[in-house]
Amino acid sequence: SKSSHPSQEVDKACQQKPSTMPENCKHCTKGTSYSMGLGFCPFSLALFAGTAISYVKLLQHKSSKSSSTTTPSSSEPFRVVFVLGGPGAGKGTQCTLLSKNHGWAHLSAGDLLRAERKKSGSKLADIINSNISAGKIVPSEITTQLIKNAMVELRSNQGQIKFLIDGFPRSEGNVTSWQEVVGDAAVLEYVLFFECPYDILTSRLLERGKTSGRSDDSLVSERNHCQYIISYRIIFVLTIIFLFLILQDVIRKRFNTYREESMPIIDMYEKEGKVRKILADRSIEDVYAEVESILKN
Repeated sequence: SKSSHPSQEVDKACQQKPSTMPENCKHCTKGTSYSMGLGFCPFSLALFAGTAISYVKLLQHKSSKSSSTTTPSSSEPFRVVFVLGGPGAGKGTQCTLLSKNHGWAHLSAGDLLRAERKKSGSKLADIINSNISAGKIVPSEITTQLIKNAMVELRSNQGQIKFLIDGFPRSEGNVTSWQEVVGDAAVLEYVLFFECPYDILTSRLLERGKTSGRSDDSLVSERNHCQYIISYRIIFVLTIIFLFLILQDVIRKRFNTYREESMPIIDMYEKEGKVRKILADRSIEDVYAEVESILKN
């Protein structure tokens, strides 16, 4: 018998599956995969696959963008503001307020050094202790490395890249060490310089010595215990005077060190147009209002 034409067999196959054949699909014509009994539309499958791929790429892009926003790259430079001024000028107080209200991390060179002094087995402790007790500046390499380590740790743990560095640099050696140890890893935005008269600095340090517990301030606290140790009033008075003179000498040494070694650094940065001067002999609120306006601008 004469065999039927192939196209006639395809027509019969399509007619046998009316329930699965889309009524208005223009792409499932005779001779296509659907009409040959595969049960799907090739065009619809390609459209679905393309849409799925595009959606996955969009999610990956959003995830990558979000990750880059919340976690700064390790190659992104730190943003740094140096905070300078004499001992007792209020640098730490203002940095604490700025850190709380504006998200800048506060790193005190003095606090980092004092923390290192307390570490058991630290080879640097004796060097740091002897220099601070004598009113001298700690070797620049030690201070700079401690600061860099703290910045790297905060970026790694918290994604922080904005730093207020309190009490650094204080000498040309600090500046040179900063350039060698940190270099292009940080961008110096500007220098906050707190100006305050010597007599006010002295009175603030005398008051701070009663509660701070710092070796460079705490001699004044001995005055509060003399009356329990010495029974004779005249000896007590002489002891008070003696301790006061010692404390005055310690403060004078610190101030002279600051003036002789730190002021040239202020002058250097001022020539570069980076210094922002603030009068620090006012109330905490007044000083902060000015500092905050500088930071915002």
